[in-house]
Amino acid sequence: MASSLIYQNRFFAGALNLVGRVILRLGGWTIVGEMPPNPKFVAIAGPHTSNWDFPIFMAFVGVMRLEVRFLGKHTLFKGPLGWLFYWLGGIPVTRKVGEGKDVVAAAVQVFNENDRLILGLAPEGTRSKVNRWKNGFYRIAEGAGVPILPVYLDNSKREIGIGALFHPTGDIKAEVAAIQAFYAGKVGINPENQ
Repeated sequence: MASSLIYQNRFFAGALNLVGRVILRLGGWTIVGEMPPNPKFVAIAGPHTSNWDFPIFMAFVGVMRLEVRFLGKHTLFKGPLGWLFYWLGGIPVTRKVGEGKDVVAAAVQVFNENDRLILGLAPEGTRSKVNRWKNGFYRIAEGAGVPILPVYLDNSKREIGIGALFHPTGDIKAEVAAIQAFYAGKVGINPENQ
């Protein structure tokens, strides 16, 4: 884990809170629901249809004063702004066929090494239209023995909502379908990518 994250600095955490409030207010977004008190869980965010999802969810994180880590495409962490994604809690991953088990194992290890951890993931895995979700979020939660928290962005209502914790039992096909049902009717920023 990064030795210093934006959330661990009182000044920058306060600034993130203030900027988050401004962004959500100017965008007309409201937060619905409450965060659970659990110290560790996988938070899944969807629908993921736009580059704007990230700043809106980061605004939500700032307003809620959460310390969230996330997996991101390794190319985000290169170039002049690469440091920013590390500072915001990013963990780079390479999306190569056959490396999914390594990413799951590494994420489970991070959970095992920490007393508190919120890992935020987008189950679609991309902003583009997909036919099915990636199931890494489920396998990480199951392997780490932590629940899954569904969080949504609904552009039609300008809501960022928090669902109920879901505890994986091992029936991945049925349980991922049940979690997907929670997102039915939620409209992303670019609905054509849903």
